[in-house]
Amino acid sequence: MYKAHLTVYTLVLAAFLTVAILTSYRPGDPPAGRVDALPQVIEPVSLNKAFDFAGEPLPMDNFDVRERLDRELTVNSYWHSSTVLQIKRTARYFPVIEPILADQGVPDDLKFLAVAESGLEHAVSPAGARGIWQFMERTGKSYDLEINDEVDERYHLEKSTLAFCIHIKKLKERFGSWTLAAAAYNMGEAGLAKEMERQSMTSYYDLNLSDETMRYVFRVVAAKEIVTEPRKFGFYLEPEEGYNPLHRDYMEIEVDTPIHRLGEFALAQGTTYRMLKIYNPWLRTSSLSNPNGKTYTIKLPAAHSPVPTQGSSPQDSSATRSGD
Repeated sequence: MYKAHLTVYTLVLAAFLTVAILTSYRPGDPPAGRVDALPQVIEPVSLNKAFDFAGEPLPMDNFDVRERLDRELTVNSYWHSSTVLQIKRTARYFPVIEPILADQGVPDDLKFLAVAESGLEHAVSPAGARGIWQFMERTGKSYDLEINDEVDERYHLEKSTLAFCIHIKKLKERFGSWTLAAAAYNMGEAGLAKEMERQSMTSYYDLNLSDETMRYVFRVVAAKEIVTEPRKFGFYLEPEEGYNPLHRDYMEIEVDTPIHRLGEFALAQGTTYRMLKIYNPWLRTSSLSNPNGKTYTIKLPAAHSPVPTQGSSPQDSSATRSGD
C-alpha cells in the first residue's frame, strides 16, 4: 500500500512540474543560461505594432493584410531549422549586400528579398532561376552578367547584387512604390501591369494575384522582423554563431589567361579546390578556358599564401595578386 501511494504521489508531482515548466515559458523571455532545446509553448505572434516595407506602411487596419502577415510571421517563427540557418547566413552575405544597396540608393529593407528568394543560398529554382537573387538567364544577361557553361555571374554576389539594384530601381520607377516593385520582381513586370489594369487597382494590398505573389511581400516583411529581432521570436543566437563572413579576410588575384585545371591552380595559390569554389561560386566547372583573354578577379582565403609559380602550368603563371 505504501508503494502504491508513493507511485501515485510521484506521478502527480511529475505532472505538476511539467505543467509548471510549460506554463512558465513565454516566447521572447530570455532562457536561463544557454537553451539548446526548442520552446515547448506555441503562441500567436504579436501584430500589435506598426509594420512597414522600405518605409512604406502596411495597412494594418485591413483584416486581410493582418491575416496574410500573421501567416508569414507564424510560418517563419516556427519553421525552426530553416529560419535559424537563414539568420546564420545573414552574417556572411548582408555585410556585402548592404553597402551596395546604400551606394545605389536602394532601401536597406530590399536585402530581405534575397532571404525570400533563395534563403541566402546559391539556389536553383525549377524554372532555372539561380543565385542569391534568383535571376533567370535572360534577365541576368540583360544586366551584363556573364552566363555560360564555365562562368555564371548570377552566383557572383557583388555583381548580381548590383544587377539587382539596377533592376529593382527600374521596377520602382515604373510602378511607383517599392512594394509594387517587389511584387513585380516576383511575378514579372508585364504580369503585374496586366493585373493592375484588369483589376483597376494601384495598391499591392488590394490586388488579387497568384498565391506566391500574394504572400511575397509579407514573406519579406516577416524575414525582416525575425532577422532584425530574433529573440523576440524565440531565436537565441550569439554573434559568433553566424556563418563565416568571407568578405573580411581574402586576397584577390587577376587572371587573363586560360586555367585548364582549377584544382592545380588552387594548390599553386596555397589553397584547395573546395575553398576556391566557396569563395568563387561563379566558377561553375573545373576549368576556365577564357578564349577571349578576359581579366577575371578571383578571391582566395587570405590565410593561404601562394606558392612559387615554378613548375606550375603555363596558363597559371600570369596570375597577379591584388589586395582587397
